[in-house]
Formats: sequence, structure tokens, C-alpha cells
Amino acid sequence: MKKIFALALLFLLGCKQKESGNAVSKQLDEFVTGQQQHFRFNGNVLVAENGKIVFQKSYGYADFDSQCMLNDSSVFELASVSKQFTATGILILKDNGKLKLTDSLRQYFPELPYSNITLWHMLTHTSGLPDYEEAMNEKWDKTKIAFNNDMIAFLAKEKSLVLFAPGTHWTYSNTAYAILASIIEKVSGQTFKNFLAQNIFQPLGMQHTRIYNTRRSLKDTIPNYAYGYGYSDSLKKYILPDSDPDASFVIYLDGIQGDGCVNSTTADLLKWDRAVKNHTLLRNETQKEMLKEQAVIDTVKKAYYGFGVFMEKNDFGNIISHSGGWPGYSTFLARNADKDQTYIILSNNNSNSSALCTTLQNILAGKEVVMPYKHKEIVLDSTALDQFTGTYKTTVTIKLERKGTKLFRVLQNGSSVELKPEATNKFFYSDGSDRQIEFETGADKKVVKAWLIAFGIKTALTKQ
Repeated sequence: MKKIFALALLFLLGCKQKESGNAVSKQLDEFVTGQQQHFRFNGNVLVAENGKIVFQKSYGYADFDSQCMLNDSSVFELASVSKQFTATGILILKDNGKLKLTDSLRQYFPELPYSNITLWHMLTHTSGLPDYEEAMNEKWDKTKIAFNNDMIAFLAKEKSLVLFAPGTHWTYSNTAYAILASIIEKVSGQTFKNFLAQNIFQPLGMQHTRIYNTRRSLKDTIPNYAYGYGYSDSLKKYILPDSDPDASFVIYLDGIQGDGCVNSTTADLLKWDRAVKNHTLLRNETQKEMLKEQAVIDTVKKAYYGFGVFMEKNDFGNIISHSGGWPGYSTFLARNADKDQTYIILSNNNSNSSALCTTLQNILAGKEVVMPYKHKEIVLDSTALDQFTGTYKTTVTIKLERKGTKLFRVLQNGSSVELKPEATNKFFYSDGSDRQIEFETGADKKVVKAWLIAFGIKTALTKQ
């Protein structure tokens, strides 16, 4: 009898867990669907708990021109999410006794005029190396597509100055990771593409993942590829960055790898996430070093950098993550190490993937989220706007000013964005982002309380 009761109890618990899981999945879909309908989100999303997928869905187009739809196997440029793969390549060579993290940069590239920089400095963004993108934007022949050897030869010739003495500051460095990819090639005797395929992608069964830095030079294509688009305000449509003069660097820097150029899918990235958690590719002590707080970014926000990954602690636990951005692409891969929750958001139209991830974390934690909706502007007497002006504080400072008949949020650099009224006490940002500011006023019409609502997360504001 006791055995029957126990089995019945397990069955009921299983049903309740399934119902709870379905409810969470439904809420995740409601939020992302709202982002697609009202704020133009386009991309693929995957959420997993303990390595098991609890939500996976595609939203929108893989190709805006042909209107080919995304699916679960669509391949995206990861941009800087690629850095953890480059870091792992270096660590694999370290585990195999091929190099040491104390090795100097000039040991591998003596032609570069940068002394006392180690591989450790490069992995942790504490090298002080100059920004190759900025330097090449000024002096590179933009009719030519640059590859890593071109970039290294360029820096050797131009002798661009270091930003600071190695180890004295933290500044994000694409240059360091591009050179690390070239060090992998020099030490292994293989191309970066083949080394990562043989040592990472193939062992983990990441069948849709590859290095892809020949899209413009060889005009080669990837099946089921998610092309990155940006919205043109003048044309009122999405266009490839190749057609945007302000994004011409996507063409002449297309051959650079190591700081980006890993292309993958949400499912393959979950396999990667499991390998990092389970120390599949690296020795235990090496994997722990990769995920260790190697360099301080912000002591107040408790943000640190390991080898190719960020670490921070938020309300939900210890988060290991990295974002990626390149014209047309916005990517985010994160794992809550305490709860073993994985979040993967790949956008091919510059959507704010990191902000979306924060909201997904709130949903899984059972926190209240304001679901996306269509905002409609109403007309307010301009004098009624005066009660809302002033400076408000949360994790950031928000300054509101009235200019004529309109209310604006004024940024520190002097630029501003209009806040349009949708109610007598609520305004939405006019830049198309999912942000609103809501007020509560007293009988004297003075602000008593205020909140910033960003991507569904409601945060109290304090008026100064």
C-alpha cells in the first residue's frame, strides 16, 4: 500500500513539474513573441536547465530579402562569443605542453613592438595592445580584405602605441584575441579553422559550427545561414551591412579571426556549454582557471574576466557569460552556475540580446515581468510635463527635461531621446526600444514614485 502511495505521489509531482515547465515555456514564448511583434526582435532563443532544453524557438527571417525563415539549425555569426573558443584553443595547447601562459607575445611575433606582454595578459584583456580596428580604419587600403597576417604586419609597420603598460588596467581587446588565433596556428602548425574543428567542434559533435571568415573574399556560403541585417531609417527596411557606408569595415576586416568568426547554432552552443561545465576538453585545473576571476573589471558591480568569459554575481546567482556584436548580429551566451541554467540568444538584426537574457532570467526565477505591448501616443498639455522633469537615480542616472511641448531623456554626452506619453503618468521611449518610465504623483501633482521599465523589468527610480 505504501509503495502504491509513493508511486502515486511521484506521478502527481511529475505532473505538477510538467505543468510548471509548460507555464514557464509559455511565458518565455509570450515575452519573445511580443519582442518580435512590437520591437522587431529577429533570431533564435534556447533556454536549458541542467542541460535539458526547456525552451527553444525561432523568430523571423534568416534572410530578409528572400524572406527565408529561421529554424532551430540556422547558423549565426557569434562575434565576440567566439573568444571563449579561442581561449580554449590556447588552453588545449597549454595542457598538451606546447606553450605556457607566461610566454611573451614577442616569443611568437618578434616583429611586433610590444614588450612584456604575456599570453595571460592577452587572454584577460590586460595587455594594453592598440585597437587594430581603429588603426586600420585610418590607414588600411580598404579595397583589400585583411586577414590575421595582414593585421600583424600592419601593426608591426605602423608601430601603433600601446594603451597602457601590460597588467595595469583592463581594456577589452579584439587585437589580443586575433593575435591569439595566430599563435594557435604558429604553435599547432594547423590553420585556426582546422585546429578548432579537430580539437573542439568535432569532439563535441558541433556539426553546424565552423570558422567562417571567407564570406567576402571567396564568396563561399553556409547552408541555412542567418544573414545579419541592420535597419535603414531612410529606406524603411532591413539591409545587409555591406550596403551601409558606415559599416564598410565588415568587408575589409572580414578575414580577421580569433576575436570573432565562429559561426554556430543554439543547439551546438548548448553542447559547448555542457563541455565547459563538465570539463570535457580541458584538464580540471585548467578549466577552473578559465572560469576563475582572473582580472577585475568593476569591483562595485562585482564584474570580472576569466579567459574568454565574463563573470558577475547578480540577484539570481553567479553568471558566466559573453556577448557578441557585429553589424547585423547581437549574440549572448550565459550560464547561471548556481542553478545550472543556460541562456542562448542569437539575433541577426542587432536586437538587444543581453537585455533579453536578463528578462528570461527573471521569468525563470518567477519574477514579475511586464509583457511587451503596442504603445500608442496620446496628447498631453505641455505644462503637465514639468512635474516629471528632474534627475532620477537607479543603477544609472536619468535626467528628464522638457523642450517646448515634449519630454526628453538627456544623456551625459548631450544627446537625447524623446519620451512620448501613452498615459497621463506613463511615457515610452521613441527610439523603438522596449523602455518606459512610469510615475505616481500626489495630490499636489508632485512625483511620489517613479519606475523605469526596461524589457519588462520594472526598477524603482529615486528622484534627486
